[in-house]
Amino acid sequence: MDLRDATWTDVRDCETELAVVPVGSTEQHGPHAPLGTDVVAAEAVADAGVERVDREVVRAPAIPVGIAEEHRQFPGTMWVSEDTFRDYVREAVESLAHHGFDRVVIVNGHGGNVDALREVGGRITRDGDAYAVPFTWFEAVGEHSAEMGHGGPLETALLRHCEPDLVREERIEEARDGRAESWGDWLSYSNLAYDAAEFTENGVVGDPEDGDRQRGEELLELAGDALARLLEAVAERDVSRPDRRE
Repeated sequence: MDLRDATWTDVRDCETELAVVPVGSTEQHGPHAPLGTDVVAAEAVADAGVERVDREVVRAPAIPVGIAEEHRQFPGTMWVSEDTFRDYVREAVESLAHHGFDRVVIVNGHGGNVDALREVGGRITRDGDAYAVPFTWFEAVGEHSAEMGHGGPLETALLRHCEPDLVREERIEEARDGRAESWGDWLSYSNLAYDAAEFTENGVVGDPEDGDRQRGEELLELAGDALARLLEAVAERDVSRPDRRE
């Protein structure tokens, strides 16, 4: 059930505890991919996972702005502080739990959200408001994960499969010309750069040409399958907290 399309009486009559919350970001993804790339990806993967499970799942509207100040030099990028983001996601999940949807998978499309979402899931769960687990799609695509950049092969491939009209194909060469090969500026195992503009001319990391539509289809299948397995596990898990160890 998609909450955006449902009525309150539909929700009242829905018999499930399980929900997904897509979370993305509104930020630059180079000259060829839209600011909403991470939202598109999170929604597509969330829907793919829900379609693969044989049980009712509530699908919440996506949270479109995340922790993305590292892209602040690129016009159109939006961001909130870590504290604001954690509070917003936590309260959004708590509102679902208020209606009985207290087993929640947070489907994430943005790398900058990862640490905060793990903290949020832990806090919600330990406080007993709900059982919440974050899932980041590009960590769940097998060997492809090693090529995750920014506006690079994986994100471009997924867009070409899910929303091909959003990719500015005529700008792919421009994206390739100004790209960085890897994320950051590393020395002695430390990243010297805090903002993307310090190491990539146009915001792209990785080669978008390596992300064709067929690869995007495979990525969605892998991520959707992984999410479906997680949804089943969250639905069936004993979420009572262990006793104090003696």
